[in-house]
Amino acid sequence: MSFENPSEVLEAYEKIRSDKDDTNWLIISYAAAIGDKLKLSETGSGGLAELAEKLDPSQAQYAYVRVEYANDTESTRVKFVLVIWIGEGTKVMRKARVSIESGEVKRVLGHHSIQVDARDKGDLDEKDIVIRLRKAGGAGL
Repeated sequence: MSFENPSEVLEAYEKIRSDKDDTNWLIISYAAAIGDKLKLSETGSGGLAELAEKLDPSQAQYAYVRVEYANDTESTRVKFVLVIWIGEGTKVMRKARVSIESGEVKRVLGHHSIQVDARDKGDLDEKDIVIRLRKAGGAGL
């Protein structure tokens, strides 16, 4: 398993990490015509809610999202989340391969505060994720 176009994925990753670009999420999917290769399938600037709507319930996908939240009345924090999505309709053999393939994805999308293993779009509730980010970052609740 490898990436169809690794430089395209890295470019999108760098845009999400940049404070100068509006892009704040990406989705990596399997390239149907290429078998085991992963490809950048979509990017956006609508945050976690938009990302959740774009995930395919019949696929295993990987996503990376920038989450900004208020730390207090005067400051905000920026954290990054890796999402490992296994939709409810994902085929059994594809589900089984995610644990191995996710290692390669993590090497490419290396910097993240938390990993969210999601099976349902409800697993990507922004309030719940911000709570997890605060705990991971040591900020008080």
